[in-house]
Amino acid sequence: MHKGSLLGNQRYAPIHEINGYRVKPGKYLRNGATIVEGGVNFTIHSNGATSCNLCLFHRYEDEPFAILPFPEAYRIGNMYSMVVYGLDPKEFEYAYQFDGEYDVHKGLIFDKTKYILDPYARAVSDQGTWGGRRSQKEHFYKARVVADEENYDWGYFVQPNLEPKDMIIYEMHVRGFTMDKSSGVEVGHRGTFEGIKEKIPYLLELGVNAVELMPIFEFDELEDVREYDGEKLYNYWGYSPVCFFAPNTAYASKREYNMEGTELRELIRELNRNGIEVILDVVFNHTAEGNEKGPFFSFKGIDNNIYYMLTPDGKYYNFSGCGNVMNCNHPIVQQFILECLRHWVVSYRVDGFRFDLASIMGRNEDGSPMSKPPLLQSLAFDPILGKVKLIAEAWDAGGLYQVGSFPAWNRWAEWNGRYRDDMRCFLKGDYGMAQAAINRITGSLDLYGKENRGENATVNFLNCHDGFTLYDMYAYNYKHNEKNGWDNTDGANDNNSWNCGVEGETNDPEVLKLRNRLRKNAFAILMCSRGSAMFLAGDEFCNTQFGNNNAYCQDNLVSWLDWTRKEQYSEMFEFCKFMIHFRKAHPILRGRSGPSGCGFPEVTVHNNGVAWNSECKPDTRTIGIMFAGRTEENIEDDIIYIGVNAFWEDQSVQLPKLPLGRKWRVIMNTEFEHTPNTDYHKLTRWTGTDTLMMYPRSVLIAAVDKYHKGKF
Repeated sequence: MHKGSLLGNQRYAPIHEINGYRVKPGKYLRNGATIVEGGVNFTIHSNGATSCNLCLFHRYEDEPFAILPFPEAYRIGNMYSMVVYGLDPKEFEYAYQFDGEYDVHKGLIFDKTKYILDPYARAVSDQGTWGGRRSQKEHFYKARVVADEENYDWGYFVQPNLEPKDMIIYEMHVRGFTMDKSSGVEVGHRGTFEGIKEKIPYLLELGVNAVELMPIFEFDELEDVREYDGEKLYNYWGYSPVCFFAPNTAYASKREYNMEGTELRELIRELNRNGIEVILDVVFNHTAEGNEKGPFFSFKGIDNNIYYMLTPDGKYYNFSGCGNVMNCNHPIVQQFILECLRHWVVSYRVDGFRFDLASIMGRNEDGSPMSKPPLLQSLAFDPILGKVKLIAEAWDAGGLYQVGSFPAWNRWAEWNGRYRDDMRCFLKGDYGMAQAAINRITGSLDLYGKENRGENATVNFLNCHDGFTLYDMYAYNYKHNEKNGWDNTDGANDNNSWNCGVEGETNDPEVLKLRNRLRKNAFAILMCSRGSAMFLAGDEFCNTQFGNNNAYCQDNLVSWLDWTRKEQYSEMFEFCKFMIHFRKAHPILRGRSGPSGCGFPEVTVHNNGVAWNSECKPDTRTIGIMFAGRTEENIEDDIIYIGVNAFWEDQSVQLPKLPLGRKWRVIMNTEFEHTPNTDYHKLTRWTGTDTLMMYPRSVLIAAVDKYHKGKF
């Protein structure tokens, strides 16, 4: 037991002295380092350690100016907690050292010489600006105390609380969104939270009501940094967490020393104030510590055999494809993840989370899938998380694919990978995909059920950060990842894309016209599909990654948005705006909205006006879907017909017969150039009162004329 001197009759008594610092037992229920009256409280836990040291560093220094062993009397169970007085939070950084057994086969690898980052740290030192590391030691991280974590004034703050099916999600990379000078944001704000804040008027003009931020947990962009073909390649995407409670300091436009997170909070508050929710893309499936050859800076030094799934010989399972797998259903790790998510909801007011490779979170400690994973269940029923969105990427790199079967408790939604794959195939004209396309457009009830999870379970998307952009999907048959330096072996090969006859860029006017039509087809159908809709930032103005479908390391124009394309492809931009606002104006496109007064079924599928009563023919490439329901105010019928001709020839289509006095009006047809004044109804080729000719590879939308004399 450490013997410190007792200082009697002190305000903060009982107080001991350790190595010149006044200390006392801390607040054991408060993990991390937090400011308390007169001092700083440090709390951390380890099941396997035999002792723990608190190491204090001056700013930017690699060696501690003080090491304070936790007395045995300051340990309750496996928790170490101590208040240290006389510390200025602005002038020190901290880490820990743990001693214990070293036996690789048991998964015990304690090393008291290692400085260990507090996994509950609210801020990480040694990162600072993007691409810069203050310490000369690789994988050397210290933590900082954040002063205003609990004192940030949110004011009278009410979050949007959108229904999941009403969300139009805009997936973006914080840095890539505004890093290029063409973004037009202030120079010092490029690639930062403040840069996004400057672009809120743009987001409002576009019409999206949610942004999904790719990883903002503190990560090391210099992890595996290398040069290839004269270009420095980084860990650009950030799917390799260093610290789960800390925002990436490189995403702040100005130094926030001791005030980390302020700029992010202000961004979230301003987005919410404008009706835009914030979804965080979170990575709990693995960490930046990698496998047995990887760095050693956090969980490995605390409880390696608890935080990671280990094989019987002490090596790391790798269902993540990144070297290690977090042992998510161990009670200690469950608690850590739950506390982390609560932190982001309470301290940052985020509206939801998208969980990367979420199927890993449903694996048992031996790696086997669980039918009722306790972690997923606890997140579903946690009161703090009660209104936030929980969105699963329902697969992992170990072969577990759970789209439509992810353990949900009626709370979890899913990135619908089946939507992406089925709709890409159908829209480019593949054989036998019509029935699958109908299922996806109408809410994937074959996967999620009508009464159970319904439209709120599916997040529909065609493009995301992982894969081709929308522009590239119709410009490339093959991935072109040569600049990644792996001989084009990385990235997916099954892109379900089509180059329209020419690989890459071309000046052929017919090819360009076809590509433009296909892009509009895809976006229109996404906006007319039931469930949440998500698309990749920049798709609305044809941003390209030049055929790279795995741009995880490209911190350059491959990944940065080129805002000059907004003018170059202004027709696509205006079309996307139109379709977003059209979707928002018609609740029947997003989900059920009450029965129509005219007696039409909620959803009918048509072939030349006749409703299908059975599955469509395998060779069908032309489908019609009619949604019938009520307007948002529930005062009148809202009837929309979506026609899709994925065939390469004209197709005659008879619209469904309407009750007397009502007429169809075509309000969108991708065959024609979109302008605010385009009269699609007149341009469409009519061969009868309710019969029209659909152009090859085109989409049209018709609405009942009586209720659409205004905007739509």
